[in-house]
Amino acid sequence: MPEETRRRPVVLLLEDEPQLTKAMCLNFEREFEIETAATADEALMLLASRQFDALLCDHMLPGRMQGLEFLVTAMKQQPAAKRILMTGYMNPDLLSRGVPLAELSALLLKPATVQQIRKALHDALGLSA
Repeated sequence: MPEETRRRPVVLLLEDEPQLTKAMCLNFEREFEIETAATADEALMLLASRQFDALLCDHMLPGRMQGLEFLVTAMKQQPAAKRILMTGYMNPDLLSRGVPLAELSALLLKPATVQQIRKALHDALGLSA
């Protein structure tokens, strides 16, 4: 199918660092349609308004809800959306319980490279490289 007519997967990026959000949008905008949120509350409003193919979420967030808790909640609202958690903290408990609890497609340790994030999205969505 020609690239112009192929639908880009819709990704919700939940990240509270503006520079990282901007960099990720610039790196992925040709392959994915990206919606962004800086808090879990903003992301929950977006989840209620449209369907997403993938949710890419930082764990440490401002506000009442952390990334893993958001992804567990999102799993109930949009079970078909693939879930990827990013964290800069080597917390063994988070790492061991995160994957089964939120049925994660990937768990990335920050700082993750653009290539690692792209590969995680492609793998989760079953896209060719």
